[in-house]
Amino acid sequence: MASSAIVTGGAGFIGSHVVDALLSDGDSVTVVDDLSAGDPARVAKQADLRVLDIVDLPALKALVAEIQPRAIFHLAAQASVVASVEDPGRDCEVNVRGTLNVVEAAGECGASVVFTSTGGALYGDEAQMPTPEDRIPAPLSPYGASKWAAEAYVKTWSLSSGIPHAVCRLGNVYGPRQSPHGEAGVVAIFTHHLYTDKAPKLYGHGKPTRDYVYVGDVVNALLSASGRSGTYNIATQVETDVATVWSELSKAAGKQIEPELADLRPGELEHSCLDASLAERELGWRAEVPIGEGLRRTYEALVAEFESK
Repeated sequence: MASSAIVTGGAGFIGSHVVDALLSDGDSVTVVDDLSAGDPARVAKQADLRVLDIVDLPALKALVAEIQPRAIFHLAAQASVVASVEDPGRDCEVNVRGTLNVVEAAGECGASVVFTSTGGALYGDEAQMPTPEDRIPAPLSPYGASKWAAEAYVKTWSLSSGIPHAVCRLGNVYGPRQSPHGEAGVVAIFTHHLYTDKAPKLYGHGKPTRDYVYVGDVVNALLSASGRSGTYNIATQVETDVATVWSELSKAAGKQIEPELADLRPGELEHSCLDASLAERELGWRAEVPIGEGLRRTYEALVAEFESK
């Protein structure tokens, strides 16, 4: 039976894929996005795009009351670690106040919320690998701190209202539609460098590791978490270093370009790998796309996007 859903940040990289999946399931989808980072061209024509800032509580409440969704997938965020260091106040306003606004508005119509949090930026450099959800967060950046604070509101509102809200702590998500502009999204950035025959900077001298998870796998996890209560790592449990990502993408491109090596930037982690066994046990979810295949798919899709612009 078709139902209605709201996707905040639905004009963004991950959010637009969530919109497509919901539409393919027959749901009616409303996208909430202030378009500060989102692109309306990513939003499927069958979805209803509303340009709105989640920090604006009256406007958000009015929209949620109008739509009466069964679920809200909350992906709208200030997602840059570097930007959070430069302007922690704005980072807090969007990620904490904005998330509080979402759960408040959801509570008025009984909608469940699936909140996308961060994995790597939350746990810090001293965590065991792979890191389970019960590790006490030790974020190194305001971005990680704001996501942790937002998680607390999601959990508190779920406990007090009885409405099931889920927190999904994502690994390093990559895939088609990821923007190559900015410091986040190393796969897209590297792909654009290969496309334009430019040498990239490998921060941390290519040694930092991340748990890279393909966007299609992430979408399946978010849909599986809808209507559930809990906090789940969504990742592959596999560490891949930056140098390997560059090497695999270079293979996909059939090019050899010598990268520039540089030090890590403030707030960035050396290593991140998440234990996703809880999501497998409780949600029946596991990552299916291996890194080599995912990088090849992503390279081909992103190059097609670059060529169409």
